[in-house]
Amino acid sequence: MILIVDDDVAVRASLSLLLESTGLRVLTADNVDDALLVIGQQMPRLILLDLNFSMDTSGHEGMELLRQIRELDTQVPVILITGWASIELAVQGMKLGANDFINKPWNNEHVLQSVLTLLQLGTPKPKYGNRRVLDEQFDFKKIITDDPAMLDILETIGSVAGTDAPVLILGESGTGKELIAEAIHENSRRHNKPFVKVNLGGISSSLFESEMFGHVKGAFTDARFDRTGRFEMGQKGTIFLDEIGELEAGSQVKLLRVLQDRTYEVLGSSKSKTVDVRVVCATNKNLNEMVAAGTFREDLLYRINLITLYLPPLRERKKDIPLLVDFFMGNLREIYARPGLSVSPAAMKWLQQQDFPGNIRQLKNLVERAILVSKKAELGIDDFKFQLEQSQLRKDNKQSLPGVGAMTLEEMEIEMVKRAMSFHNQKISKAAAALGITRNALYRRLEKYQIPYNEAED
Repeated sequence: MILIVDDDVAVRASLSLLLESTGLRVLTADNVDDALLVIGQQMPRLILLDLNFSMDTSGHEGMELLRQIRELDTQVPVILITGWASIELAVQGMKLGANDFINKPWNNEHVLQSVLTLLQLGTPKPKYGNRRVLDEQFDFKKIITDDPAMLDILETIGSVAGTDAPVLILGESGTGKELIAEAIHENSRRHNKPFVKVNLGGISSSLFESEMFGHVKGAFTDARFDRTGRFEMGQKGTIFLDEIGELEAGSQVKLLRVLQDRTYEVLGSSKSKTVDVRVVCATNKNLNEMVAAGTFREDLLYRINLITLYLPPLRERKKDIPLLVDFFMGNLREIYARPGLSVSPAAMKWLQQQDFPGNIRQLKNLVERAILVSKKAELGIDDFKFQLEQSQLRKDNKQSLPGVGAMTLEEMEIEMVKRAMSFHNQKISKAAAALGITRNALYRRLEKYQIPYNEAED
């Protein structure tokens, strides 16, 4: 049973007809006392709650009823009905335990989507227990893990993938947030539709509207042709908004309006378009801290994180390292036509002892660079240790780069060649590998810049 609480008879009738058309049983109440009477007799499966029941638009009555509902039941889904002007009120309601909010006038498809999503999320889901059973039910072939925390995440994905619930994926850089977003899409009812990836950190505020919503020819000086926006590309599918913590304040407002109204206007056009996409966001930033600091909108945060997944860093799931290395090796054997490649047991144990601040991405790059440089069939500790030291050297050099104008490009090249030769004790092969060039290319630079050297035996 669904309970609609609103003092407007037209609202109650309209929402009742909409929900009953899907086979749901609906009861209505036009005041707090009647609502509590219905709830006292039988707790509804979901409550649609208006924030105002009188000429007073403060929302106090709706908030007080929400508090009482949460005292009686902490789990029943509650959707607030509000207007755009009272979004701050809706955010207060979310803090009190509401699950979602819809705006007046609403979009019927949006209301149904929200109601059915929350009902699905509230339905008890089976526990799958282990990776084998999960793989029988879902497509997780790209997710390499046997870690208990990660298996819990896969179970959550399995339970929410079939809904349209917005998902926020949190975790350090390199933990596989994009793969998780893809897994959500691949296991959803939208899997035959587009999966559109957007790196919000790479879009300036001046290009945000054009990039996300598209533009028509002549919309601005350089608009020589029509452009399709990312939301239109993802219609009926999933849009993955990566690095959402990098979004500037003005762009946050524009994104929020699209997520609220499910409509947008192409830049240079006055016609509104309706959007139907599943939204999955990701960031390595702490959005709650950003909200407290005033750099991220609280109402946008509530709109994108109905479901939140936190991916643990690789240092917290070290038992997965051998699985990941074997997976990478399998791919690289084929790519580089070296079927005999393997990793020694000692090297695998050594890899498990490393912290890998760059997480899975760093591990993958380390394995690939070791394969590229080493000519051996079995990679040992030295192969990986050498590449790890080189990556740290490159990082240190990057952090110590001089300011723009302090050195010419040629002076920088001379300095890097000297450093590499000194670091590797005049060993040409290792210095060349560290610089990412061939032995012959390094010889040419030594001669060109008249850098003295005494080649040690490689």
